[in-house]
Amino acid sequence: MSADPLAATRPRNRRQLISEAAGRVFSERGYHAASMEEIAAEVGISAAALYRHFPNKYALFAECANTLVDRLVGALDGLPPEAGLAEVLGAVTRVAVAHRSSGGLYRWEARYLDRADRRLLRAKFARVVGRTTEAVRREHATPAAELCAVSALGVIGSVAMHHVSITQRRAEDALLASALRVAATDPASGAGGPRPVVPAAGPVPGTRRAEILAAAIPLFARDGFAKVTNAQIAEAVGLVPSAIYRHYPTKTDILVAACLQAAELLARTVDQNLAGTDDPHDALTALAATYVAYSFEHTALTAVAEAEVVGLPDGLRQPLIRAQREHIAVWEQRLLGLRTELDPRQARVLVHAGFGVVVEAGRSLHWQDTPANRDSVTALVTGALGVG
Repeated sequence: MSADPLAATRPRNRRQLISEAAGRVFSERGYHAASMEEIAAEVGISAAALYRHFPNKYALFAECANTLVDRLVGALDGLPPEAGLAEVLGAVTRVAVAHRSSGGLYRWEARYLDRADRRLLRAKFARVVGRTTEAVRREHATPAAELCAVSALGVIGSVAMHHVSITQRRAEDALLASALRVAATDPASGAGGPRPVVPAAGPVPGTRRAEILAAAIPLFARDGFAKVTNAQIAEAVGLVPSAIYRHYPTKTDILVAACLQAAELLARTVDQNLAGTDDPHDALTALAATYVAYSFEHTALTAVAEAEVVGLPDGLRQPLIRAQREHIAVWEQRLLGLRTELDPRQARVLVHAGFGVVVEAGRSLHWQDTPANRDSVTALVTGALGVG
């Protein structure tokens, strides 16, 4: 008989259960806001038991960051080399939907990995992108095969970035169909589309408050809110650290100001560019082009708003979530007006799929803000929505 009375009831796959629970907590709360105690409670064990499997939070985080991509690589390795595009994207979709609660970890939180772990993660994702690109190239013979592949994967990965309540089967069907449309889209087909105007960002220009916010946003985007100090922000502005507090009592106040600025700027940009556009198809195309233009012009601001809002206290986060929902409702209304066969949940999934295209295509293009890149991404977004 075992000396440990709990040994008989301890599950053999406890390390896997811990990793899955931690992935959910990290995705929901962010790496720095999550605690080992919170993760242990999610698993139903003590913190001491958790430390027997992982020596610290970083070790657990590093394993979680690799879990999804390892599943994706495994799913694709299980396919024959000649597998078609639908098989390849179908395998990726099944993994992403089955693990949607923890799958968003890689998109923003992976920046907290050290350099060697980031290189390893990128190499694994490169295998997934490479296999998908091969399938796109075989089926569509397009010179933009890699951009289409990355964008199709962005469609699928978007399921981890929202909480739309939809059955696993319906989510898989909607995402796979959208990803296949994106893979078949010619990015050059967006040439000559609408040219949205994006207003300038920021509080009153020239004020010290505006200077502090403008200096903080790229630092938050590059290093993550938790790692940036007020001293770094002050140095970027040319102030002593104590001067920051006269304008923003805490660093969190700077982050809230950045997130509110992003929401207000996006709403203003959409209102300005959709005014007077009555045709449903033209309106949705203009909306896609506007969102793409906003994302390329304010890349750092957008990244901060999307990556850091999860770490804000509930009271500060709720107004931002309401603003996000209002923006999504604009897309949903336009899409349902064109694709009447969709229900609201399917439409919402496709709207988020379009956002996923912007993130992954933008990264693939290194956010180089050119008319051609904006047009290409707009074409891929409308392909994801099924209105291209």
